[in-house]
Amino acid sequence: MIRAVPIGIGHYLPARVVENAEFEKTLDTSDDWIRDRSGIERRHFAADGETTSQMAIAAARAALDMAGLAADDIDAIVVATSTPDLTFPSCATMVQAGLGMERGFAFDVQAVCAGFVFALANANALIISGQARRVMVIGAETFSRIMDWTDRGTCVLFGDGAGALLLEAQDGTGQSGDRGILSTDLNSDGRYRDLLYVDGGVSSSQTTGVLRMEGREVFRHAVEKLAETAHRALDRAGVAADDVDWIVPHQANLRIITRTAQKMGVGMDRVVVTVQDHGNTSAASIPLALSVGVGRGQIKPGDLLVCEAIGGGLAWGAVVIRW
Repeated sequence: MIRAVPIGIGHYLPARVVENAEFEKTLDTSDDWIRDRSGIERRHFAADGETTSQMAIAAARAALDMAGLAADDIDAIVVATSTPDLTFPSCATMVQAGLGMERGFAFDVQAVCAGFVFALANANALIISGQARRVMVIGAETFSRIMDWTDRGTCVLFGDGAGALLLEAQDGTGQSGDRGILSTDLNSDGRYRDLLYVDGGVSSSQTTGVLRMEGREVFRHAVEKLAETAHRALDRAGVAADDVDWIVPHQANLRIITRTAQKMGVGMDRVVVTVQDHGNTSAASIPLALSVGVGRGQIKPGDLLVCEAIGGGLAWGAVVIRW
């Protein structure tokens, strides 16, 4: 049985670090208020002229370096983003050009904060169906470009960055002890569109728009739906929550991360947390957390991980992967 196995991970964070205290100058907020409600202490913002594709390229290069491979060793690039450089072409084709990759194919996936989970599911399908041997999966975002800087409930939560995971087809036994992606679970429900959206777009307003969110409602859905999707993915993989070495969740809010872990019966000592340093980087948050977790020495080969995320749509899902 073919498995999609991780062979390289990397990330990029913009140089500019914005501490919570910076928002006190322009908003009725405080460092304590932001930390208490979100667990966020700081975030990175892209520099003027720094784009989503540039950050994605940097993260992909780091993943290639870890794998000891060149760009033309990849068959496909899948980029999860809601903040592409242009309406079209895709961010992924810009990454393809930036890496100097002159073969294969590249495309974007849009599922907002759940984008990386949806991109992983796509990459896994490409690999196990034999359409690609190696796929670079990237989450990259510049959410600082779609903030309403007068809305203290949203603009303090988000940050910019990129993470990249390189997957390779390898033979497995078909058992849960295999390395690689063991299962995926994807969901969406468009009835909840108005809970989290950007109020602009090509065919509606011909503007970029800014992010709008009903935070309390999103929180309620997140805790319920994230635990459910994680359990479904674990069941499909033939493993239990007790078998999980690390939950690597979407880093939206420390309260959501903590409550989800509690509902799954997993201690916070088995959860990779980066939200304090990155804020919510949307589709970039899980690959960023994976890369930091590997760098810290938390995530080791053979570890069983579950990655779960929820975002606008609503769209949510989980992936079980043995590192």
